Amino acid sequence: MAIPAQKTQGMSREERKVIFASSLGTVFEWYDFYLYGALTTLIGNNFFTALDSNSKIIFTLLAFAAGFIVRPFGALIFGRLGDLVGRKHTFLITIIIMGSSTFLVGCLPTFAVIGYAAPILLIGLRLLQGLALGGEYGGAATYVAEHAPPGKRGYFTSWIQTTATLGLFLSLLVILATKFLLGKTEFEEWGWRIPFWLSALLLGVSVWIRMSMNESPAFLKMKAEGRASKAPLTESFMRWPNLKRVILALFGLTAGQAVIWYCGHFYALLFLTNTLKVDETTAYLLIVAALAIGTPFFIIFGALSDKIGRKPIIMAGCLIAALSYTPLFQALTVAANPQLAAAQNANHIVVTASPQECSILFNPTNTKKFTSSCDIARSLLAKNSANYEMKEGNGLATIAIGNTVITAYSGAGLSKADSDSKDAEFKKAIADTLKSAGYPTSADPKQINTPKAILILSLLVIFVTMVYGPIAAMLVEFFPTRIRYSSMSLPYHIGNGWFGGLLPAIVVAIVAETGSMYSGLRYPILIAGISFVIGMLFIKETKDVDLDA
Repeated sequence: MAIPAQKTQGMSREERKVIFASSLGTVFEWYDFYLYGALTTLIGNNFFTALDSNSKIIFTLLAFAAGFIVRPFGALIFGRLGDLVGRKHTFLITIIIMGSSTFLVGCLPTFAVIGYAAPILLIGLRLLQGLALGGEYGGAATYVAEHAPPGKRGYFTSWIQTTATLGLFLSLLVILATKFLLGKTEFEEWGWRIPFWLSALLLGVSVWIRMSMNESPAFLKMKAEGRASKAPLTESFMRWPNLKRVILALFGLTAGQAVIWYCGHFYALLFLTNTLKVDETTAYLLIVAALAIGTPFFIIFGALSDKIGRKPIIMAGCLIAALSYTPLFQALTVAANPQLAAAQNANHIVVTASPQECSILFNPTNTKKFTSSCDIARSLLAKNSANYEMKEGNGLATIAIGNTVITAYSGAGLSKADSDSKDAEFKKAIADTLKSAGYPTSADPKQINTPKAILILSLLVIFVTMVYGPIAAMLVEFFPTRIRYSSMSLPYHIGNGWFGGLLPAIVVAIVAETGSMYSGLRYPILIAGISFVIGMLFIKETKDVDLDA
């Protein structure tokens, strides 16, 4: 049943408290979750010490991925609890789990102290973080929306939508500040623990505030009327009418939203550091500036969705992002590393190889070792941000850079010593040739067009705010009160944990497979396009839905 939007007075003290408490706690949860990603290298050096450099990266990334993989399971566990016992108590539990787990990561003894127990404990804490985050978002969004007056749910819940970006923003700021105050050596030895320890303070503040909050009025009314679900998971996912809604929410809303979010945040940072070779501190500062500029648009688009609807804004964000990603990332290359852009334009690189030698380079966990000459050649060029064209040939793969032709090697059947020797020789030959062709080993800070780079990155963040600002309200309105927490949490966390969380690995694989460093953008463009089509055809506007129905 739909109700007309009503004019409301300014926020009451209780409404401000609901928004502040929910948003503050969720900011801290995202802060906790992102710390690991930002400190991946140092964590690998401390907890996977016994492994070789390649395996160290593999297991560090696996531990990082674990947090994404278990998010949908957290959504099921805590979504059910939230629909059975209430929103307030459930997301109080999730923040305690998240804050405690993060603080303990900072306290863990390293591999040098307790051996293999260190990485085992680390992965265990990472799993707890993912489970907690899987239960937090749905609870916070539902709680705020059910407190919001008619006609202001988009505006109220948009504050929750700022929290993921603010959590990333806060984590980067704390890391940069700690590194600046302690110096690089002290930070790498022990100072990296400080951002994790701060979670104890943030946890205490969040719990204190949330303890004083009241339960959602919509939930209390439902309980009083005896309409509460006794089996929320069964009703949500085993009965077709609601399961159809879950599927539509996933493919018509959250999948597209997720890839745009990760593309505008994590992949933009990865593109700056790994592809454009911008130094880490500069890349962090560029992203922080873009986040500062773009974040207010969460509120703007959330409030706008109360007037014109959620669907037009989300669908427009999907479409605009899909159409503009390639030219924007090309412009970012020119702004952040003009030498690289010039070298790519001036050189034509050709890889000639037998098709039987070339496999699919999808390696999301970095656990697969490529040994064919074709795979070795393509992987190395991709890591050096060198675009190339493929031609069919026979025998070992060759790389032609201008007039220089370099023959790759096959690692099949080689001993580790021989493989390492050939690998070093091959990498040196490629590096020397690329350098002669004008390819820079890193971006020259003096040549970075900082205003232009920040503008482009800010546009990427604004696309995020278009799809993400109104989506909490829309997901809450999409499902009935009795099973809302469970129903909305699962598609949100599958979309963001899997479609979004796997984006960097998928993009990197596509780049290596095709030979163009922009071709990986096909993945977010495709998913955003699918969500646009499904959303336009099958998703109905929800802004005037009665949440008490």
